[in-house]
Amino acid sequence: ESATAFGCLLSDMWLGEFDYVSPEAFHSIFGKRYPAFSKRTQHDAQEFLICVLDDLHEAFKEVRAQLCQERLSPAAGASTRSLSGTSIITQLFEGQLSYAIRCLTCKGLSNRPESFTVLSLPIPSTRVCSLQDCLECFFQPDMLTRNNQIHCYWCEGNQDATVKASITKAPQIIIFHLKRFAWQDKHRRKLSTTVCYPFSDLDLSPYISTSCCNNTEYSLCAVVNHAGDLDYGHYTAFCKHSVTKHWYSFDDAQVTEIPDSEVQADTAYLLFY
Repeated sequence: ESATAFGCLLSDMWLGEFDYVSPEAFHSIFGKRYPAFSKRTQHDAQEFLICVLDDLHEAFKEVRAQLCQERLSPAAGASTRSLSGTSIITQLFEGQLSYAIRCLTCKGLSNRPESFTVLSLPIPSTRVCSLQDCLECFFQPDMLTRNNQIHCYWCEGNQDATVKASITKAPQIIIFHLKRFAWQDKHRRKLSTTVCYPFSDLDLSPYISTSCCNNTEYSLCAVVNHAGDLDYGHYTAFCKHSVTKHWYSFDDAQVTEIPDSEVQADTAYLLFY
């Protein structure tokens, strides 16, 4: 099972007996469950990450549900309940957005909740911008008109509306996907924009609902980089050691300690806070 292989991979990494550890066994088992990732061709790291999180969630969810069934027996007077929607993955990575949709005709307001594990942020500039600029762009109100009109319950018909997203549940670990692969002039290409991101004190309070009582400040713990273009490239990662607080670069078999100044990179694709 891929969850077991993933656990073995992490165990080997933290034992520190080797200069580097190959994820070949995990990749092989994971590829059998998701054949698209079994081929030696370029794939998107964000899509791979989502599949890994989903796969681990399913595995840990089953284990947790089984343990609870064993511990809570009807004979003991306890009523069993489904835990199918929770796991250590959802506890760490799952957040929730709420989309406030207001009809421009009757001013009626409705809210649509949506769970997320990765927030895909647009990059509003072609040269230089900040992560806050990307967040502002994502959370700015939008107009729903023409083919995007809503069906208003109160007006009983299609109407123009505004929609604005806010975070109603902030995850313990929030993952940002920088949308570097975008359509421009009917052609899909990679944006090489420099996105400046803070290492600490990332404040998400401007985008969080007042009903949310979670922590709103985050510190950077990892970066996934992509060097290359649409059809070819190379992924590397920067990870911060949870004990020593030193940063390390993971580039295939090369694992090296790096200074903080190198963590800010133009190739950043996924940010983990």
